[in-house]
Amino acid sequence: MGTTLFGPSGFPLRVLFATGEMFPLAKTGGLGDAAAALPAALARLGVDITAMLPGYDSALDAACGKRTLARLPAGGTLLLGRTPDSGLPVYLLDWPELFRRPGGPYQDADKRDWPDNLRRFAAFCAAAAHLAQHGDGGGWQPEIVHANDWHTGLLPAFLALHPGPRPASVFTIHNLAFQGNFALDEARALGLPDALLGTEGAEFYGRFSCLKAGIGYAQRLTTVSPTYAREILTPEEGCGMDGLLRARRGDLVGILNGIDTGLWNPAGDPALPRPFAAGDVAGKGDAKAAVRRELGLDPAAAGPLVVGVARLTHQKMADVVLAALPALLDQGVQVALHGEGDPALEAGLRAAAERFPGRLAVRIGYQEALAHRLLAAADIALTPSRFEPCGLTTMYAMRYGAVPVTRPVGGLADTVADVDTAAEGGTGFTFADPTPEALAGCVRRAVTLFADPPAWRRVQRAAMQRDFGWDRSARRYLDLYRDLAPAETGRLRRLAPPSVDPPPAPRPEVLPAASWSEAAD
Repeated sequence: MGTTLFGPSGFPLRVLFATGEMFPLAKTGGLGDAAAALPAALARLGVDITAMLPGYDSALDAACGKRTLARLPAGGTLLLGRTPDSGLPVYLLDWPELFRRPGGPYQDADKRDWPDNLRRFAAFCAAAAHLAQHGDGGGWQPEIVHANDWHTGLLPAFLALHPGPRPASVFTIHNLAFQGNFALDEARALGLPDALLGTEGAEFYGRFSCLKAGIGYAQRLTTVSPTYAREILTPEEGCGMDGLLRARRGDLVGILNGIDTGLWNPAGDPALPRPFAAGDVAGKGDAKAAVRRELGLDPAAAGPLVVGVARLTHQKMADVVLAALPALLDQGVQVALHGEGDPALEAGLRAAAERFPGRLAVRIGYQEALAHRLLAAADIALTPSRFEPCGLTTMYAMRYGAVPVTRPVGGLADTVADVDTAAEGGTGFTFADPTPEALAGCVRRAVTLFADPPAWRRVQRAAMQRDFGWDRSARRYLDLYRDLAPAETGRLRRLAPPSVDPPPAPRPEVLPAASWSEAAD
């Protein structure tokens, strides 16, 4: 292990990775995947990293080896466990009133935002800040706190407003459009510090923005692709935050997300009927046949299978896909769509599937294994977006030999090289205008190439051979952490790393000196 893996003390860097979701404990989108894979990659590099997320029912059910570390006066309990896949240590804030409820992490079963989301995630951030400032009561304290998206935006603010020694902070913007904006009176009623309520704090056009707090107070900012890092500095893509981001551009870096190449691996994926790889894609035929049976598609169709696995939202151009379906199906393709989102779009897609039986299949919801099967079966992957911070599904598709049709925005521009314009090694097809006509025209180019099997295999092979693993990106985060690690190692205690197995002897309860709201002040 080289010295680049260590902090100023000569010991592995201690990092607290705070997130609102993390696969397989809780997931609504790409944040959940990235929050699982990046800490695991950093741990493999020798970083002493522990994740922290709210104690949702799904997280409490899935985490292994849980034990209680601290009971918070306001009602929450800090647990320590491990993820069931990577074995990464993870803190869970078990606060039944706030986090144990039906529905998802941020919305109820009817897809309405929880009305107390500000209270929920302010409590989570303050608990994480207290842990970072005082240790977990079980022998561990971080040098670096890495917060992610608006759910953890108050965490860098609480640390910055703390008067004593504190860990350094990094804040990653996974999607600038999701800002965690609430009424100022709601923030004031929670007793948040006055410094946060003004324009120099988290006030944002008369409201209170958790995302602005993270951007304004974290010592370093990252986002999930180089192109998106440039785009969000513009009024067109800055979502009202572009002025603040331009002021902090010297602290902002775009680092392309990776994917978990062990989890997303067609050569060893248990969800598939037969493994395959870039050198031998015969297993894709088996996957296509199985998916056609599963979804009720015509098994004798000769054209390519076009698959879309995405949130059914305006950002992901689900409305454009819906409008383009007749033109796509006229090209002799079959289409399979899987995702959830806008109820009106869900209803429109269901109705379209009834109009085109055997040619169009729609599965509303999200099932991880089905997503794997669909991408393995696909010849063409629909991954268009009006804007796209990174685009993990496009990376998954390419790894499974599904050639993407997409737009060159954000991380997609950093990922897909158009077959007709790339100097060498084209890996997909791109189109500029977010319209049904442009989408259908781009699919037509792909269908034309599909009719030339040797040419199609060259593109497919180039896509499958792209390296989207986390190692390179994780090393960039490690360099960022090292630059931020406190130079005076005595400022933070040298404590032992978290331990789950074997369970330690029972210890007295550890009660923090203050509730979350008091700690924030």
